[in-house]
Amino acid sequence: MQPDEFRRIALSLPEASEGAHMGHADFRVGGKIFATLGYPDDRHGMVVLPLDEQAKLVQEAPTAFAPAAGAWGRRGSTIVSLEIIKPAVLHRAIVTAWRKRAPKRLHSTYDS
Repeated sequence: MQPDEFRRIALSLPEASEGAHMGHADFRVGGKIFATLGYPDDRHGMVVLPLDEQAKLVQEAPTAFAPAAGAWGRRGSTIVSLEIIKPAVLHRAIVTAWRKRAPKRLHSTYDS
């Protein structure tokens, strides 16, 4: 998986925009970050997941997903290995992260 594909998926979601945070490209909806590229390095990204979904993905694909270090990881920030992740699984993770952060009014926009 290339960073451009991660970016394409994130920006395909309703009202998603790209910005920067702490020197990394980030993706926001409603002013809230739902994903980041280049953290902790160029081979990784990060998605902010509900804790139950984070646990599920880490269990299903422990080489592709890992909780971020410290409090961020305990709040759902999940590191994604771009070299390992399958496109369909990444798409699901990014959409889940977007849903966690998106205003409820946008959920039906994506579903339709």
